[in-house]
Amino acid sequence: MSYFVHESSYIDENVSVGSGTKVWHFSHIQTGAEIGENCSLGQNVNISTNVKIGNGVKIQNNVSVYEGVELEDYVFCGPSMVFTNDLTPRSKHPKGTEGYIRTLVKYGASIGANATIVCGNTVGRFAMIASGAVVTKDVPDHALMAGVPAQQIGWVCECGSVLKNELNCSECGREYTLSDGVLHMESE
Repeated sequence: MSYFVHESSYIDENVSVGSGTKVWHFSHIQTGAEIGENCSLGQNVNISTNVKIGNGVKIQNNVSVYEGVELEDYVFCGPSMVFTNDLTPRSKHPKGTEGYIRTLVKYGASIGANATIVCGNTVGRFAMIASGAVVTKDVPDHALMAGVPAQQIGWVCECGSVLKNELNCSECGREYTLSDGVLHMESE
């Protein structure tokens, strides 16, 4: 086996787990899930049926990634953050797979502890969702989102630093421009 699974965790049949991935205590990966290389799944993580997770993804403790959610490469999910997959759930009238609403978290995005991502939304590349925020709409690339409901309060560099008014990163030196509400890196 080219990946690590703690003895207290369960991996169902027909699951794909990439090389170098680590699955820690009391986690469960369900049938049909695809997990990329060099991922880290913390304690008490549930990956539901048919979920797709890219390479280099870090999922902290107590996170459930439900069917209908896709995480691209290098996504970070903070402790106890929440994904949903049904806007109008009923225990008595479950919709099943056909009723799940898709959520996409794009390359390099970070979601803070205890944040909630309401289904049907896309979190853009390198976006950063503050701890405790509730995302109820699509998030632009590089957007810094906070609050309930989450509102954009700034921009974030690819390296994770909050960008100041001049849109140049004081940490790594990347330079950005803003055009029609879209942030572009100078070398793009």
